[in-house]
Amino acid sequence: MTSTFLKSAAALSALALIPAATAALAEAEGNSYKALDEFMDVFQKVRSDYVEKVEDDKLIKGAIEGMLASLDPHSSFLDARDFANLRTQTEGNYGGLGLSVTLEDGAVKVIAPTEDTPAFRAGIKAGDYITHLDGQLIYGGTLDEAVEKMRGAPGTSIKLTIVRPGRDKPIDVALTREIIELKPVKWEVKDNIGIINIVSFSANTGADVRSAIRSIDKALGHKPTGYVLDLRSNPGGLLDEAVSVSDVFLERGEIVSQRGRAKGDVERYYAKPGDDAKGLPVIVLVDSGSASASEIVAGALQDQHRGLVMGERSFGKGSVQTLLPLSSTTALRLTTARYYTPSGRSVQEGGIEPDIRVPQLSDADYKARPKFRESDLRRHLINEMKIDDKTLEEDTKDDPRFAMTAEELKKKGIDDFQLYYAMQTIGRVGGAKPPVMARATPAAPRKPATR
Repeated sequence: MTSTFLKSAAALSALALIPAATAALAEAEGNSYKALDEFMDVFQKVRSDYVEKVEDDKLIKGAIEGMLASLDPHSSFLDARDFANLRTQTEGNYGGLGLSVTLEDGAVKVIAPTEDTPAFRAGIKAGDYITHLDGQLIYGGTLDEAVEKMRGAPGTSIKLTIVRPGRDKPIDVALTREIIELKPVKWEVKDNIGIINIVSFSANTGADVRSAIRSIDKALGHKPTGYVLDLRSNPGGLLDEAVSVSDVFLERGEIVSQRGRAKGDVERYYAKPGDDAKGLPVIVLVDSGSASASEIVAGALQDQHRGLVMGERSFGKGSVQTLLPLSSTTALRLTTARYYTPSGRSVQEGGIEPDIRVPQLSDADYKARPKFRESDLRRHLINEMKIDDKTLEEDTKDDPRFAMTAEELKKKGIDDFQLYYAMQTIGRVGGAKPPVMARATPAAPRKPATR
């Protein structure tokens, strides 16, 4: 009898809450409709009274972009061009010339041509300035506009006008576009150590890392002493590929979890049996440019005690963006969750702290160069567990291991101190002789994002 009474009382209490909840919902909806009415009032006023006629599409797009920009730095609206660029980044190939470019004082400057591409074969060099495309001046325009003009269907032609420092006259170069394949994974062998450099987490990156391990074994004729997984300046990419890369080195255990707005909205990703590296030592190199998917891999190997993380504190992007298509050519990129390492750490703002902090001493401008991270971005998501933000210089300036100058390192033939230090560490762990940095197999140099 008592049990029945308690159930009845609970039911009555729940019923009593319904009118209050309904009233609150109605009030919230009323406020939303009021705000939408206000928006339409502003929209109509701009249409009718602005000093110049403005297309409705432009106003609506601006309103959408403003709404998303008010949320966080990573949520955005993708129009047809942005959507196509995103597909290029994730699919890993495009029709173009094979140039990495940047914008310098309004001019398009070549950072580097990609090997075996139309731009490379035409002799375009780092430091060249592109002034005209098909005879049209591009100075003063945006980088996206220039990149869009240089990309195009394979087999189509384009003429570039190049200004090269030290040359009196401009150079006209006619090029034919080709399919340019972005290779997210590069590998090399130095002193019996396999070095795997992941440039981005695009489609098939995990499979490419497995292939790199097989290629390293084949090049040596046996297993290496260990591996250096270089994730420096890697901005991230696809979550699935971060899981796949982590799984290459893990035998079991959680890799990452993502947690949405609702309390029960948790999804966990686990390693499958089978360590492709066969338990050999692994060092993960990160720096302030290692973000998102890179931090998932570094955090997973660190928390599972599978790899030693070395270098600088990483960028600190601990949020997950979901691509929500709106049409065949547009989409919404929306932050829908935060991700956590196996131990439950969020890297948002704080990033991944390396097990051993190692400065890049071979870079003469290292100390003077500013480092930007997630915490520097406006409207970034707040992490209440944020770590104490110490600079790398403060932690390492008095360490005798890091006393050499860039000039002294250069004389010793060391052009990448962080990599050198990682290889020395693996050599000690694996019982090999300390490396002398002699390259055993050719590897392409590190390049920024290809345009």
